[in-house]
Amino acid sequence: MEIPREPQGARDGLGVGSAPTPLFVVPDGLQGGRRRGLPQARRYLTGYLSVVRVADLLVVAVAVVAAQLFRFGTDGRELQSALGAVSYTTVSLALMAGWMASLHLQNSYDGRLVGHGVQEYKQVFQASTWLFAIVAIVALALKADFARGYVVLAFPLGTVLLLVARWSARRWLVRRRREGALSDRVLLVGDRDHVASLVVALGRAPDAGYQVLGACVDGASEGRVAGVPVLGPESDVLVKALEMDVDVVAVSSSAGLGQEGLRRLGWALEGTDIDLVVAPGIMDVAGPRVLTRPVQGLPLIHVESPRFAGPQLVAKNVVDRMAAVAVLVVMAPVMGLVALAVRGEDGGPVLFRQERVGRDGRTFAMLKFRSMVVQAEEMLPTLRAVDQGAGPMFKVPEDPRVTRVGAFIRRHSLDELPQLINVLRGDMSLVGPRPPLPREVAAYEAATHRRLLVKPGMTGLWQISGRSNLSWQESVRLDLYYVENWTPVLDLMILWRTVQVVLKPDENSAY
Repeated sequence: MEIPREPQGARDGLGVGSAPTPLFVVPDGLQGGRRRGLPQARRYLTGYLSVVRVADLLVVAVAVVAAQLFRFGTDGRELQSALGAVSYTTVSLALMAGWMASLHLQNSYDGRLVGHGVQEYKQVFQASTWLFAIVAIVALALKADFARGYVVLAFPLGTVLLLVARWSARRWLVRRRREGALSDRVLLVGDRDHVASLVVALGRAPDAGYQVLGACVDGASEGRVAGVPVLGPESDVLVKALEMDVDVVAVSSSAGLGQEGLRRLGWALEGTDIDLVVAPGIMDVAGPRVLTRPVQGLPLIHVESPRFAGPQLVAKNVVDRMAAVAVLVVMAPVMGLVALAVRGEDGGPVLFRQERVGRDGRTFAMLKFRSMVVQAEEMLPTLRAVDQGAGPMFKVPEDPRVTRVGAFIRRHSLDELPQLINVLRGDMSLVGPRPPLPREVAAYEAATHRRLLVKPGMTGLWQISGRSNLSWQESVRLDLYYVENWTPVLDLMILWRTVQVVLKPDENSAY
């Protein structure tokens, strides 16, 4: 059976009455969009999600029981309401059941969202928030006199334990996915350039669980694209998807299927346990800026402009300074030891001051513990011949200017601690784009100047995604993504991942 392509020129009145060309061929064993004689494919996360459910139930039980014992001990207290008296043991059991139901209603066990991004945590938090909002409404309606200590302890304790349990489970899942297990088998569809971009994007996030097996590309029936084998033209997508038993067909915005073809492909995949994913043409735009609004069956994607001012930015500046003071106080002994080690190695200055470019192009003196020899700047011209950095960035592997103490403090990011003073001064933020040198800014393309719309950061997406191992293009892409899509939640995620990178630099070097 063949599914026809929309006749060429049909939209502008051309080609009427001409025979349609095939879009893709549906095997005879597939009727009505259903796969015959093939087992359901996506079962690899069933065991993992079952364990997650059990873990959630256990931590909810711990939180509720702990709240009851803390507030009432072993006494059999009762909750008085308009419907009569109910024991708090019954209330605790009902609360546990309601909590689990709320987690299910918020789709917190959706296998497509586990392992990557903040959505999984967001759903857990929303489930807890909705549950206790409902409890408050019911208590008000029934005039139930809930013990405040019971509620105040159960809610935050249970929420925190749920988030910690999800984080622990995710760590195990991410390790397995980095080994190539527990991932969706993906077939890509589109032209060479867009398929290559998808391969690179999915390869950067193995924790998202997408393992690309091949691609269907028009104009190429063999060869490779970004290391992925080309399996045939776009018209072979359905046959290849069934032959390879994939879990996901990912269609780029460049695919020649057209509106009608994409709809028919979705129909054909119904009942096959194969997900259809469409990658839109807009790149590096995060969910908070995207709103989908259907109009007459046509999904319109609204993309909000990035915001560089407002209450959230004021809060970010306040939090930056408060956190900088707290970290300086806590890390003062460590900073003192590092200063003694730097001075003791060669007797040179402890701090290194370097001109960097901040928000709106303003320059400032960035502080670091000195990790190179005193004559490092004078030696720079002699190393230009072995520069392996792409673009304006300068990078020399095993730089001979780095001292022994400098190599250690660089490895553990201790050399960057004095930048907390820059944060206090308002020159930098805790999280932001990489602070560039003036010579780098002079070589910027027009779009790259958008990095300067926000303050540079002590850490950022570049820090947790490979640091000096990144290419210039990748470094720019990550910084621009942060500038365009900054949120407080993204900052928290970056700070958390930075702690992991600092504590285990080798294990997290690929983040």
